[in-house]
Amino acid sequence: MTGSTKAEINVNICSQCHPFYTGEQRIVDSVGRVERFVRRLESRQSAAARQEIEAQAREEAEAAARRARARGDDPEEAVAEVMARYDLEEEAEEEAAAEA
Repeated sequence: MTGSTKAEINVNICSQCHPFYTGEQRIVDSVGRVERFVRRLESRQSAAARQEIEAQAREEAEAAARRARARGDDPEEAVAEVMARYDLEEEAEEEAAAEA
């Protein structure tokens, strides 16, 4: 019952087939839109994760350089060691992703 001025209203949605009523969820992929959205979402998440890892590496490198200076060692060598460790971790992650 509605407050319409028309006596009868015909609609294409009913409680027998609409996902809201049936509890079924369907994703209709119109020309790959869902796939493109998922790819964009994944790339944004991976970019954010990469930036977070790079920031963490920089912080660790700066801390290693400070410790090296305090000991009288070469700070650039300490930074290179930290960055090399992160490079190895990144390569291992890329290989694992390629295998999956």
